[in-house]
Amino acid sequence: MRINKSTIMLLALFIVTTYSCIQKEEEKSAAEETNFSLTYEKFTLDNGLEVVLHEDHSDPMVAVATLMHVGSNREKPGKTGFAHFFEHMAFNDSENVPRGSNRKVIPEWGGSRNGGTWSDGTIYYEVVPKDAFEKILWIDSDRLGYMINTVTIEALEREKQVVKNEKRQNYDNVPYGFTSEVIRANLYPKDHPYNWTVIGSLPDLQAATLEDVKEFYNTYYGPNNATLVIAGDIDIAETKKAVEKWFGEIKRGNEIADLKPMPVTLVETKSLYFEDNFAKLPELRMVFPTVEMFHKDQYALDILGKMLSGSKKSPLYKEIIAKKMLAPRVSSYNSSNELAGEFTFQVRANAGTDLNTVKMAIDEALKNFEANFDKAQLERIKTKQEMQLYQGTESVVDKAFALANGNVYANDPAHVIKEVDFTNKVTKEDVIRVYTKYIKDKNYIMTSFVPKGQTDLVMNGAIKAEVYQEEIVQGKANEEVGQGAEAQYEKTVTKHDRSEPTFGELPLFKSPKIWKGKLANGIHVYGIENNEVPLVSFAITIDGGHYLEPKNKAGLANLLGDLLMEGTAFKTSSELEEAIEMLGANIRIISRDESMIVSGSCLAKNFDKTIKLVEEIVLHPRWDIVEYERLKSSLLTNLKGREANPRTIAYQSFRKLIYGDDHILGIPSIGTAETVKDISLDDLKQFYTKNISASVANIHVAGATLESNVLASLKSLGNNWKSNEVKVPFYELPKQDKAGKLFFIDFPGAKQSVIYAGKLALSEADSMYNNLEYTNQILGGGSSGRLFQTLRIEKGYTYGAYSYLQSLEEKAPFLVQTSVRANATLPSLKIIEGLVGDYAKDFNENEVVVTKNKILKSSAKDYEQLQDKIGILMLISKYKKPFDYLEKEQKELVDMSLDDFQDIIKTHLQEPEMFYLIVGDKETQLDEINKFGKGEAIELDIYGNLRK
Repeated sequence: MRINKSTIMLLALFIVTTYSCIQKEEEKSAAEETNFSLTYEKFTLDNGLEVVLHEDHSDPMVAVATLMHVGSNREKPGKTGFAHFFEHMAFNDSENVPRGSNRKVIPEWGGSRNGGTWSDGTIYYEVVPKDAFEKILWIDSDRLGYMINTVTIEALEREKQVVKNEKRQNYDNVPYGFTSEVIRANLYPKDHPYNWTVIGSLPDLQAATLEDVKEFYNTYYGPNNATLVIAGDIDIAETKKAVEKWFGEIKRGNEIADLKPMPVTLVETKSLYFEDNFAKLPELRMVFPTVEMFHKDQYALDILGKMLSGSKKSPLYKEIIAKKMLAPRVSSYNSSNELAGEFTFQVRANAGTDLNTVKMAIDEALKNFEANFDKAQLERIKTKQEMQLYQGTESVVDKAFALANGNVYANDPAHVIKEVDFTNKVTKEDVIRVYTKYIKDKNYIMTSFVPKGQTDLVMNGAIKAEVYQEEIVQGKANEEVGQGAEAQYEKTVTKHDRSEPTFGELPLFKSPKIWKGKLANGIHVYGIENNEVPLVSFAITIDGGHYLEPKNKAGLANLLGDLLMEGTAFKTSSELEEAIEMLGANIRIISRDESMIVSGSCLAKNFDKTIKLVEEIVLHPRWDIVEYERLKSSLLTNLKGREANPRTIAYQSFRKLIYGDDHILGIPSIGTAETVKDISLDDLKQFYTKNISASVANIHVAGATLESNVLASLKSLGNNWKSNEVKVPFYELPKQDKAGKLFFIDFPGAKQSVIYAGKLALSEADSMYNNLEYTNQILGGGSSGRLFQTLRIEKGYTYGAYSYLQSLEEKAPFLVQTSVRANATLPSLKIIEGLVGDYAKDFNENEVVVTKNKILKSSAKDYEQLQDKIGILMLISKYKKPFDYLEKEQKELVDMSLDDFQDIIKTHLQEPEMFYLIVGDKETQLDEINKFGKGEAIELDIYGNLRK
């Protein structure tokens, strides 16, 4: 996958790390005064590999991250996208690890794995139960030192197709997907390393050769250009020995000179437009060149972005959203990378909005900013740091990312200490200075992306942007790929045996200790005390949600949740936002199919004050007519925008086919344009009065606080939240008469086809639900599943393919989902049909063993963070599960026999009972899929209705 450097930076920015050496007293940072630390030890192997170790025994798991200091910034014009492409290649074979193991066996060991590439680096990472730790060192060291001899032309061609599918899925087949390409090509000179996107161009990828791969590896993949971080349940001394054994013999690579900062300036403003085949809404972006990361101005620019758009009092929000109602949201942000930086304004406007009016509103907002600097907002932004600091250290993989990032880019794993200080020291004068220096009256790149045929909305004077667009030809021969034979080579001689190591001692997962209390109004409170970080997460579930809405006003609960967060009877919308920010807390309300959830997190010391705000939000709505009208307008805009996403269209239409027109679950929980337009403020009030009741509420708390403290903080809510009877409507499930049928939705010009296949299966309340989830693991449970292994690894048709069972109290669907290259639609359908149809025949004793290992050993990873623990509590309260249900379900899994798995397959996973839905380009695909053997496709519109 591709990740922006800022993503890694965000993970690292607020982590406090103590040096293993003693710091001078005058260097002590404000962040250290929190008494929170993350110790580490660093050493360097003779071959130049820098290693950072962090010991954390809170969970029996280990994260391993290898950060290579090479991203797309090392590429050359004509060979773009190569760093990301090589990341894909590196996950294939190596000399001592069997073919396919890298992607397949790690999930089967109970772990997770992935990689990411951005402009300035490439990272590979795994999280595994501690018993598989040395196996990961074996795999990672073999990838770093012994993979290049195994690369074949066949593997190269297959991975090209995978990367091209990734580009289609995330760029070419989505609205605004070409925006970054247009901006980079015009912001940076042609010879600048940021002139192209990380994914690169399709012609460059197609032209890549085996020699290119080998040259890239030999140039940049030496251990002396890498940092290895190991974080988790390890012994430092033993880990040092293991690292030396597995990585020490790898040959040192070329010496790679550091790139120097390459900030750019623009001699003129450039305005470009593009007619987007998929967009439904016009979008304006303005991008100003700024500074590289760690530049002294970066921190003030980061804060400037938050001040301009990060709150309801910010000038962009007030002008564009509140006053002129031109868009549902606006964002501004600084992104500083290794060589240069960018400051971006982004507005996706309401349908039909002239982008010239948006630009005028931005200009007016900036004038207001200059005249009315909000110093209080500056302080609130800084207040959030402590919260973000702890949230960035909950998981061992987050810690690994942060330590690697600091080591590679600042030559100091503990550099985040200084970053927290630098941000804290930003003054009003600093923010004004960087605004004047980089934004005010400066040149920029501006893009107007508008729906096809709506060029009247583009900025005056904009010129048309040129973008390469791939043409997919049906049956194109060179896109039929396969794994091919394994490479023939002479294996590298090593001092140490590089055979697969054995598992260590199996870590046993135990359910966390759970307590249960009760408030005066009868609300049950479920809790888990966990003191790893000084945070508390909470969730109040209110049964009902979407399920309680009138069908003709679907989306009502969603809109109500949004409105409740826009002020209380005692606080305006901006005052409520400020109160939450001053606590460094997060609070949100969402509506789901069967519930509304008031959730959030806060510093443990602020839990009592945060809950007081939650009580005010839930019990004392403001019913602000202005905010209601703004939110409704925003929702209608968002619904219009969703029409541009083929995956959203497929999912919503699949659900409609499952539940029909007469069941509430056949309508999206967010609503439709038809159902939302008639929702009034009175409708929201009536829904609130009837359904927001203590009688259907449960509270869940996990974190660094005692049961007694939680119950004391909730006492007022227990006394003041009244109960009334909530009537849940009954919906009869429609006759499931679509088995064996084929449905098609036209998405003109689609480079990919979205495929959904499935059937109605089980309620989560059903005793067989867990067994069906277990049984699905071999078929579609992640990258080790047969769907992924066949459609992506063997055929190169897709970027990913999965199957899963939805979680509902109502009977829920089992579904298969993927997005495939358009001209591979028919063969992909046949593969899905075959894999599901032959599942019982192919599921044997080996699959039983793999399934049990995969699920049992992943438990510690799956329940590591506070939100995971909240999830445990919510399942207990909703389905009345015993506190130790996880252990009971694990025992149930252990006791399952091959016959049990076969019974599940034959009862719930029969392919003839499934139907298929495709969203794709009708002109090229409809005739093809009619050859599938399911009869002639039934055509639907983008809302899931029969086409007339």
